[in-house]
Amino acid sequence: MPYKERDITKQYFTIGEVAEQFGVATSLIRFWETEFDELRPRKSKKGNRLFTQADVDTFRTIFHLVKERGYTIPGAREMLKQKGGQLKDKIDVIQSLEKVRGFLLSLKKEIDAAGKAEPQ
Repeated sequence: MPYKERDITKQYFTIGEVAEQFGVATSLIRFWETEFDELRPRKSKKGNRLFTQADVDTFRTIFHLVKERGYTIPGAREMLKQKGGQLKDKIDVIQSLEKVRGFLLSLKKEIDAAGKAEPQ
């Protein structure tokens, strides 16, 4: 029976890793923690924030509402309370479509470059 490697998934992310993933300052994450009850990462004995994948998904939803859709913080808070689960599903679909679009654009660039490289 062949050995099957397991995919290693990270259970906790630091605040710096989350900030880098979204291209924001760590202070923004700390501020949103105070503003949104849904965003409550664990803290280590040292006081370092440890974000689970669920926390990152919650942050992604808040980020989408505030930064991408232009909601105010009170508006985003209200939207999360009303349609939290539905928003997450919509954001997941949007991200999947953006990945597909990025792949297709890179494929188009490769095809265009290959077409120009061949003599006619």
